[in-house]
Amino acid sequence: MEAFLISTGIVALAEIGDKTQLLAFILAARFRKPFPIMLGILVATLFNHAVAAFLGSWMSSLLSPMVLRWALGISFLAMAVWMLIPDRLDKDETKLANPGVLGIFGIFNTTVLAFFLAEIGDKTQIATVALAAQYQALLAVVAGTTLGMMIANVPAVLLGNKITRYLPVRLVHMIAAGIFAVLGILTLIGAGAGWGF
Repeated sequence: MEAFLISTGIVALAEIGDKTQLLAFILAARFRKPFPIMLGILVATLFNHAVAAFLGSWMSSLLSPMVLRWALGISFLAMAVWMLIPDRLDKDETKLANPGVLGIFGIFNTTVLAFFLAEIGDKTQIATVALAAQYQALLAVVAGTTLGMMIANVPAVLLGNKITRYLPVRLVHMIAAGIFAVLGILTLIGAGAGWGF
């Protein structure tokens, strides 16, 4: 249950103001069909985060517990720093959200493809890899990170940019960074225990 709850909370906070949330705003504004967009986000996230969690679990099986703890501790600290850097969408990432592509793929497929591609190498995908390696609970992490993505993106699709006017994005990022920092420090303290300090 801990893996599920931490995964949900971290990703919900990390997704606020993230480039995939910005993409959700763009898709909602362009297509004005919330249900297929939300369903597309769900499918893309499930697939993307399942692959990321599998990768995290697989990587953890290759490393000794001591090396894994140090790698995860440093990764969580790096994520804390990365959370403080604002995201922006590249022009290439928004090309799939234009109406011309819609005629070829439809709203649902366009959303799945655009969201999946934008999520590759994104903060929340990297967090999913680290969380799966940390907790060794693939299903709980995938369910949690997916729920966290939906918690952040469903309001973005339904309310559009109105939500960002009232949400202190910088504060939310600082809270998420703090959580990643605490996870990193706790992980490193655990790693250091085997070394006698």
